[in-house]
Amino acid sequence: METVTMEKKRACVTGGTCYLASLLVKYLLEKGYAVNATVRDPDNEKKISHLLELQSSGDLQIFQGDLTNEGSFDAAVAGCHLVFHLATPVNFTSEDPENDMIKPAIQGTLNVLKACVNSKTVKRVVMTSSAAAVSINKSTGTGLVMDEQCWTDVDFLASEKPPTWGYPVSKTLAEKEAWKFAEENNIDLITIIPSLMAGPSITPDVPSSLSLAMSLLTGNEFLINGLKGMQMLSGSISITHVEDVVHAHVFLAEKESASGRYICCCVNNCVPELAKFLNKRYPQYKVPTDFGEFPTKAKLIISSKKLLEEGFSFEYGIGEIYDQSVEYFKAKGLLQ
Repeated sequence: METVTMEKKRACVTGGTCYLASLLVKYLLEKGYAVNATVRDPDNEKKISHLLELQSSGDLQIFQGDLTNEGSFDAAVAGCHLVFHLATPVNFTSEDPENDMIKPAIQGTLNVLKACVNSKTVKRVVMTSSAAAVSINKSTGTGLVMDEQCWTDVDFLASEKPPTWGYPVSKTLAEKEAWKFAEENNIDLITIIPSLMAGPSITPDVPSSLSLAMSLLTGNEFLINGLKGMQMLSGSISITHVEDVVHAHVFLAEKESASGRYICCCVNNCVPELAKFLNKRYPQYKVPTDFGEFPTKAKLIISSKKLLEEGFSFEYGIGEIYDQSVEYFKAKGLLQ
C-alpha cells in the first residue's frame, strides 16, 4: 500500500547565526519543520558551525541573506509557510548609527516582507522586535506599566543621544515600518518584544546580551556600567530565558487567534535588586550590593499580560535562568 507523506511545513528564519535565531532553528527542527536559515556569509564556516551541526537533526538549508540587498531573501522565503524575521544590525560602538543600524534595520525588514509578498506561500510573519522599542521615554517616577500600546520615544532618543541610542531607534522604527507595510500589503504579521535574554547558547561565541546579564557575577566593570545604563535608559532590568522567547515565537506563529504585538518578559528587576538576589544565591562570586546613589527601584515594569492571556506560560523563573547561565559560563571558562 502506498503511504502518503505529508509535506513538511517549511519555515524561514532570518539572521540564523544569532543567539535567539539558532535556538529557534533547533526548536523548529525538533518540532518537525523544514527550515531555511539566512546568514550573512554562508562561507564563514566558523560563524555558521553551530548551524552546520544542526543539519544532522533535520531538513535545514542555509541561504545567503543581506539586509541591505533587495531581493536577497527571495530564495530563502520561497515556498515557506512561516517566516521568522530576527536579523538586525547591532553595532553598539558605531559612530554613525543612522547608516550602521537604523537604515539597514528598516531596509532589511522591508526586504524580508517584500520577499514574503512575492512568495505567495507565506501565511504568517513573526518579527522579533525588542523591549527597547517599548519602554524608553522621558517620564520620571516609578510604578509605570508598559504594554503593547507603548512605543519608545524616538524624538527624545534622537535629541538626547544617550549611549547606544541607535539600537532602540533602529528597533522602534523597523517595527513601525513593518506594521505599515504589513497593513498596506495584507500580511498577517505578529511582533514579539522580548526583554534582555539569558540562558545557555549554542553559538560559537558568548552572546553579548548574556554577557550583559551575567556582568554582576563576572565583575566586568564595563558591562556592569552597561547594565546600569540600561536601567537608566529603559527604566528596568527585565530578563527572560532565551528558550522561553523561542517557545513564544513558535507558540504565536501556530496560534491562529494571535494578532498584533506581544511583550515577552518574565522578570522585571533593577540593578540593586538583581545584585542582592545574585549575591545571596551565589555567595562564592561576592557580587557587590552597594550602588551608592543609584536608584533602588525600577521605573517601570514591562507586562506580558497579553501573551499570558493568549495561553502561553513561562517555563523558567529568575533562579533557573541564572543557574543555567552560571553553568554555561563555567563550561566556557568564564566563571570558576
